[in-house]
Amino acid sequence: MEKGGDFDWNQVRALLATVEAGSLSAAARQLGLTQPTLGRQVAALEAALGVTLFERLGRKLVLTQAGREFVAPLQAMGEAANRISLIASRQCHAIEGVVRVTTSDVYAVHVLPPFLTRVRELAPNLVIDVLASNEVEDLMRRRADIAIRHVRPEQDELIARRCPDASARIYGSRSYLDRVGRPASVEDLSRLDFVGVSERNDLMIAELARRGIAVTDRNFPLTTGSALVGWSWVRQGLGLGVMMEAVGSRTEDVEDAFPAFPGVPVPTWLATHRELRTSRRIRLVFDLLADHFKSSSPFPSLLD
Repeated sequence: MEKGGDFDWNQVRALLATVEAGSLSAAARQLGLTQPTLGRQVAALEAALGVTLFERLGRKLVLTQAGREFVAPLQAMGEAANRISLIASRQCHAIEGVVRVTTSDVYAVHVLPPFLTRVRELAPNLVIDVLASNEVEDLMRRRADIAIRHVRPEQDELIARRCPDASARIYGSRSYLDRVGRPASVEDLSRLDFVGVSERNDLMIAELARRGIAVTDRNFPLTTGSALVGWSWVRQGLGLGVMMEAVGSRTEDVEDAFPAFPGVPVPTWLATHRELRTSRRIRLVFDLLADHFKSSSPFPSLLD
């Protein structure tokens, strides 16, 4: 085979699985291969293309510039092939049953509706039951088939796929910002009230501190375990709140409180039981969710 010419699609699958799963070992589990076999397939693809796709930095595998350039079109090819296969064989319309998806209440209200519309178009006989919950244990207790989470599931029984990160910013209602004044500096921000997250507010305080915003518990007079409730409070002028840009930018009664803020990356993971390999309905919904979260975000570094 000439370099840069035809290549083995199994090798492409190995590369894409490694990028999506986050490591060679996780990708090997996802594809049902051994890690050495997967590594050989990626190396064979590099040889076929005549480029180095990864470089090793200590224990880390990092996509090279050439790797980044190759991965995006190869990923698009993979998604197109999956869609063509589903449409051509009319599998989608034949798939029926219930698929339970667990996600946060904010995702359920603001992020999932376009995905749900797409599922209804492709698989009208499917029933999607959405459980609005932040508990990772929902999958382990078999309360759900697929989970959308912001931390990587570590259980061996699960298959996890990393999706492009979302970005969160600081928002406030216009009424609140009119009342307290629009902050012109991080010092101004540090004097305002925020709506916090019950039992995990220390993580938010630390995340803001890493970005130069010195807030303490005193800045959070209100906390709630529901992100949807907290966002409602922000909209009603009870304080500032950190929310995903995809939600905040589409909410008419709020505005970006501090445009100079660099934003907070929000990891997004899909997880399911290993039943993914045998259940057509779960595999379909899992793949459509991955496609829904697809964006042009940079690929993360990969851990071996």
